[in-house]
Amino acid sequence: MSDSATEDSPSTGPGTAGGARILLDGVSKLYDGQTVPAVDNVTLEIPAGEIVMLVGPSGCGKTTTMKMINRLIEPTSGRILIGDQDVTHQDPDQLRRHIGYVIQGAGLFPHLTVGDNIALVPRLLKWDKKRIAERVDELLDLVSLEPGKYRDRYPRELSGGQQQRIGVARALAADPPVLLMDEPFGAVDPITRQRLQDELLRLQEELRKTIVFVTHDFDEAVKLGDRIAILQVGSKIVQYDTLEQILANPADEFVSDFVGHGAALKQLTLTRVRDVELHEAAVARVDGDPAEAIKAARAIDRAHVIVLDAQDRPQRWMSTAELQEPNSLSQVSRNEDLETVSLASTLNDALDAMLTSSHGVVVVTGRRATYRGVIRIETIMEAMSHMHSEAGSAEPVP
Repeated sequence: MSDSATEDSPSTGPGTAGGARILLDGVSKLYDGQTVPAVDNVTLEIPAGEIVMLVGPSGCGKTTTMKMINRLIEPTSGRILIGDQDVTHQDPDQLRRHIGYVIQGAGLFPHLTVGDNIALVPRLLKWDKKRIAERVDELLDLVSLEPGKYRDRYPRELSGGQQQRIGVARALAADPPVLLMDEPFGAVDPITRQRLQDELLRLQEELRKTIVFVTHDFDEAVKLGDRIAILQVGSKIVQYDTLEQILANPADEFVSDFVGHGAALKQLTLTRVRDVELHEAAVARVDGDPAEAIKAARAIDRAHVIVLDAQDRPQRWMSTAELQEPNSLSQVSRNEDLETVSLASTLNDALDAMLTSSHGVVVVTGRRATYRGVIRIETIMEAMSHMHSEAGSAEPVP
């Protein structure tokens, strides 16, 4: 289940809280009947507003470590501070209403509508009906699901990716400063997983929550993390650093082996779409003038336009031939297969999307999934060439 909340007061409305620092201070977990701790004396500071990835082999204690933050697992010893407050002394149920929690498979209640699933924690906090309804619609819009279309659906009527988006929306419902994510994208197909990762990065640009994210996939850690904690058995932290430092200076052989021999290729993920030059495509608007759209496309020697809705969100590509059909821009619906990347996506993501696109470019979106431009294959190749040159010049002279 996804529980979430922040201190609720008359002056604190939806959508206002950022992140809060988390400190694990000498935290251990020894299960009854065991002689070796599952988590052994872990000290870890997670800065406010950052995504910190806990990554390591199966059984190393990363999930146990994360679950002690919201006390789904009670620590045997040590302190856990969120902000300046030691949460090991709080009522566990109250604590969990102040921490967002997202699990693999979303964990939605099948007998509740999407709206009711999102509204769970606000109702426990006794928000009034109007405020809850506004927050549900706000969050559906935030995770790029049209409120009128999805609010009254049931989980069984959604795809796996849509369910996971609702899980994230539910975790954010009462605007918690902290979000815990336990391999949330592990049960979806690779393309959906990439889109959900992009969605999380886009949300984080806007919300700046403190996110602790457990994964066994180092590539996912590379893409999402501001910092990465690589763990061994007992949650021993072998290295805790930025991606750049881990790739450039692995702490020991364990880290080198875990990162893998493809570390040089992972450097490609250090460059985000926001770091390179974007280009403009020919643009049309739903219910706009097709003749104007054709004129715009021909002016820059293009055979297609990208159609935007009233909120500037990309809907689909249309050819100039299609635009010549009567009422071609009337009531245009979104093509669910439209390849897009966000400003926070990596160049690897953009290249992957480009390989499945037939347009030679990929649409780039920003906050609230609004159109920001397109990225071209030439831009990616140029950036890769620049990285290769920099890597070569950084090699020590014999």
